[in-house]
Amino acid sequence: MIFTTPVDIAPSAWKIRYADRLLLLGSCFSDNIAKKAREYYLQVEANPCGTLYNPISIAHHVEALADKADVVMVTFGSAWVYIDKALAAGEIRLEAVVDNCEKRPASDFIRYRLSVEDIVAAWQPLLQRYRDKRWLFTVSPIRHKKDGLHENQLSKAILLQAIEQLGVDYFPSYEIMLDELRDYRYYAPDMLHPSEVAVDYIWERWEETYIDEATQAEMRPLHQLWLDRQHRPLKPDTAEATRFAEGVEQRAKELRKHYPWIQ
Repeated sequence: MIFTTPVDIAPSAWKIRYADRLLLLGSCFSDNIAKKAREYYLQVEANPCGTLYNPISIAHHVEALADKADVVMVTFGSAWVYIDKALAAGEIRLEAVVDNCEKRPASDFIRYRLSVEDIVAAWQPLLQRYRDKRWLFTVSPIRHKKDGLHENQLSKAILLQAIEQLGVDYFPSYEIMLDELRDYRYYAPDMLHPSEVAVDYIWERWEETYIDEATQAEMRPLHQLWLDRQHRPLKPDTAEATRFAEGVEQRAKELRKHYPWIQ
């Protein structure tokens, strides 16, 4: 018997290799994937301007960041935005969407739920401008309970429809969490965020979809280096611990010849 609902993912037409520079933008789920990617020493930068949740705020930063990336992964978290009343003169103007409310009173803002058309209009020009990049979109599996559970579902539906209309590659992290990992044992104690086990599983599905077998083979010794670097000996002053540390650093030195970005 199968006690889950498997999510089928079509093979990707393109693959990520170690020479590729990855830029991950969006919700904290982007940070989760970036953390896993760093365990394998992939060249990844995540949310250099901070964690962003709505498509308009993410779009604000793409132009300044995308030039140095080969692959851009965008994670939409919520369709809800906050518009600065003063900048928008009290109207719904998306150029006045703020990235961070900076603990200002709610009365300073108009809370607005983006439409599919709003998102498509903001992102189509960016995708056209950077059509040389490989784009990957996903919707965060994290539920925004503070919006209300029904409102959260409406928000996610808008994000999914917008991505569909943009016609870009889509990775179903949202569907994996809701269907394959629907049991609460896959959630963090707040019952909203995915647990570490869930993140690891979604990463495995992401890896098998976007990283080819040859690169996966390269990843194994690099991941072992990362694991060994996390090792903390019980007796760090012993000769055995010293030999282990020296061996780890020697392997890092050898690997840097092929992967110079390894710190």
